[in-house]
Amino acid sequence: MRLGLALGYWGRGPNPAHLDLATEAENLGYHSVWTAEAWGSDAFTPLTWIAAHTTRIRLGTAIAQMAARTPTATAMHALTLDHLSGGRMMLGLGLSGPQVVEGWYGRPFPASPLTATREYVDVIRQVLRREAPVTLDGRFHTHPYRGPDGTGIGKPLRPITHPLRADLPLLLGAEGPKNIAQTTRIADGWLPLYWSPTRTDVYQASLATLPENFMIAPMARAHVCDDVAEGLLPVKAMLGFYIGGMGHAARNFHADLMSRMGYEEEAHRIQTLFLAGHKHEAIQAVPDAFADEISLIGPRERIAERLDLWRKGPVTDLLLTAPDPHTLRVLADLNT
Repeated sequence: MRLGLALGYWGRGPNPAHLDLATEAENLGYHSVWTAEAWGSDAFTPLTWIAAHTTRIRLGTAIAQMAARTPTATAMHALTLDHLSGGRMMLGLGLSGPQVVEGWYGRPFPASPLTATREYVDVIRQVLRREAPVTLDGRFHTHPYRGPDGTGIGKPLRPITHPLRADLPLLLGAEGPKNIAQTTRIADGWLPLYWSPTRTDVYQASLATLPENFMIAPMARAHVCDDVAEGLLPVKAMLGFYIGGMGHAARNFHADLMSRMGYEEEAHRIQTLFLAGHKHEAIQAVPDAFADEISLIGPRERIAERLDLWRKGPVTDLLLTAPDPHTLRVLADLNT
């Protein structure tokens, strides 16, 4: 099981510790470093900055949002950074949810998310292969564009720049069972949002047929500390925000996933509190048990014991959100 560093997206501003963490991760032999985006900082610019200050560590987006860019624009980002980094790029993509897609990007959330994802991936694969001009008569992505408001003179094109690799790794952030199963068929890897090494049966049907070298790369908060309850507070804050605030009461993929993992009543309570404006209470309502099983928190000995559980499952890459270099060093030592 390889280790990665997940830096996420910026909050109020750039995190001055991110570059130091990334270079420390490279020095420790971490396989990859990952950036993200929500509705603030983008995923590709910080990753390019990190690429310029490193030489070996792989560079991934976990995740870049499909609604933010057309598939050809995303492919341009990926092939450009792959060239600049010497072939270190890994492209992680996700659909996000209706509130973000329609509220932030001003676009309709696709009526058929699986179809929209397939088409998006298809276009990117065509760009990276560069075998012919990009063409697709899709439901959500059409190349050339043939809509009634178009000119009708669009021309199929292929990229001017020759991609460094046709097989640049493409991973998907998927949560629903059908979406995960499709991911194993069309992508090179899967980026789970929550992963519990004691509840792998939740995903068993979706992962029934895995291709060779398929990556399963969940994110987990890691923090070497003496007080487990205190160390879990950032995990609970993240869960409270995602389950309570990252979606509508009637359509929240994160809450649905928590329910499938055995915490349906708790997920509903978190949503109810958060949407009523009681954010602190929503965070407190996150069960410590759930926060604990999807993270690696506590003294070194406790983390070592729990890390063994992660190694026994199908996880190939563990992407750690770690707040300090000491935690990175401990995890690197324990994973040797």
